[in-house]
This record gives sequence, C-alpha cells and structure tokens, in this order.
Amino acid sequence: MITRGLWTTTVGSFPKPPHLEKARQAHARGELTAERLFAMEREETVKVIRQQEEVGLDILVDGELYRGDMTTYFAERMPGFAISNPVRSYGNRYYRKPIAVGPIRRDKEQTVSWWQFAQAQTSKPIKGMLTGPYTMMDWSFNEHYPTREAMAMDLAAAVNEEALALQEAGAKFIQIDEPAVSVRPEELPLAVKALGRAVRGLTAKTITHICYGDFDVIYPALLDLPVDMIDLEMANSRYDLLEHFRAQPFTKEIGYGVLDVHSHRIESKEEVKEGIRRGLLVLRPEQMYVDPDCGLKTRTVEEAFAKLRVMVDAVREVRAELGIAVEQGATA
Repeated sequence: MITRGLWTTTVGSFPKPPHLEKARQAHARGELTAERLFAMEREETVKVIRQQEEVGLDILVDGELYRGDMTTYFAERMPGFAISNPVRSYGNRYYRKPIAVGPIRRDKEQTVSWWQFAQAQTSKPIKGMLTGPYTMMDWSFNEHYPTREAMAMDLAAAVNEEALALQEAGAKFIQIDEPAVSVRPEELPLAVKALGRAVRGLTAKTITHICYGDFDVIYPALLDLPVDMIDLEMANSRYDLLEHFRAQPFTKEIGYGVLDVHSHRIESKEEVKEGIRRGLLVLRPEQMYVDPDCGLKTRTVEEAFAKLRVMVDAVREVRAELGIAVEQGATA
C-alpha cells in the first residue's frame, strides 16, 4: 500500500477581500491608521487560514494579504532600494517598481512575524514565502550595480538571511519564488547560482515556483535549480510539460498545478482527476504536491475557494484509488 503522496497546497497568494482593498487605499491616502490596517490584515489572515482548513488542504499559506506586489513589498523593507512611480506589469495592472540605488541588504525581518502569527493559528504547516533574488533583480531598475549578477548575489545574501530566520522560527517549508526564471533562458545559470546562495544552510524543505515561460528551452536544465521541489503550472499549458518529463525524467519533487488561476471557470472534479492521473503516468505519487498553477490573488474569494474545494475532492478520490492511507505525511 502507498502511504505517502499527493499532498495538497497552494502557491501562496489569495485574493484580498474588497473591504481590505479599500482599507489599503484609505491608508495610502492617510485616511486610515497603520494600526487599524494591520489589525484588519491579521483578521483576514485568520479567516484565510480557517478557510484553507475547512477546504482540507495539507500545507497552508498565510495568504499574503498584507503584501502588495511580490517584489515591492520586500524592496520597501531593504536598504539600497527606492521605489518608482507605478509602471504597467500586464493588462491594466500596475506596480511600483523597485530601484536599486545603493548596496542592498537585509537589516530587519520581513516575513517572520507574519509567519509566526499564521502558524500560531493552526496545527498544519504554514509555508514561509519569499521572492527569489533573480526575480527581485530582474523586476527592478538598477541604478547602482555594475552587473545584473552583482545585484542578484547581494539580493541572494539578503534572501538567505530571511530564509534562515524563518527556519529558526520553525518553518518546515520555505518557498522562494522565481517566476522570472522562465522568461530569460539565457540567464538560467545566474538564477541557479543566486538561488543556491539564497538556500545556503537551509534544512527545511525548499521550494521554488516558476510559471508561464519557455520551458521547451529551459528543461531539463531547470532541474539544476538547487531546491527540493519545483512548483510548475501544468493545467494552463494543457499538461504539455509531461512530454518533456517522459523524455527526461523529472527528478525532484513537484508542485503540480491543476487549476488555471487566470480563468473564472471552476474546473470539474473529473477534469482535475484526469490531470492528476496523467501526471501519475510519469511521476510518482510521493513526488507530487497538488496545487493551483499560480497564486490565486487574481480570482475572487469565492472563485478561489470553489476551485480549491474541487481540487481537494479530486485528490481525495485519486488517493482512494491508489490506496494512499496517510494524508498528513506532508508534516513528516
């Protein structure tokens, strides 16, 4: 009997409820105190954790409701960065792009207190969530460093300090997201080097998330990324990556995306089960952590949890088919 595998989790972000978005805007205009906003963010974080427990996920996240953009949040908390006026990221979405104006370093905790607060709400593991050094470098303006590598490696040292602090606090899973890796294949060796520096000294399970890029070019070199697990979008690309895995086996654990986070449509349970079964033709159950393709922040709260309920129900049925008896092995 198989006793491990097909754990359920999410990539990281959850949608902010409308009243919290309005509160953040009011704070930016000086109409709401930082203390009141902080209290609201904590209240909504507890709700997100309770909702994840109700859905039945094995590994939880804090939802990142206290963050804006995944790069700007960290840049605002590190000496060496300034912040630009809003720039377009895609569609009608904008973010305030970081600008490297001096040596970048970490001089205070960035996520540890939030992780501790979230973990205190549940007996299930909460992932530590960081943005990776290569992505931080690539998604920032550089007005200080002589090369992209120099900037990435300073960022890697800073990320490493935060990751070690999360580990010291008790985090068993530490995810360092590197979505930019898939769009500049020629710089994959730099991303590998920077991520290696970022995970130095970690004994927690290390994860990186990558999505929506040119995997035809970067696979199997992608496996050089020095982490235990690589989280990949699978559903949006119609599971085409599985053909690469047949030709060159996927040797790490995988975050196996089965929900299209850019679609309002709620997937059917049979659709998700079929996606999982296709993966099991080339992957072992104990390799697979089933999750959405990417963060859920672009969906409504209702859509996000409707999708997750379908996913968890589908996984439970596939587990039963395989005789997987232990559902909480993710904490081991």
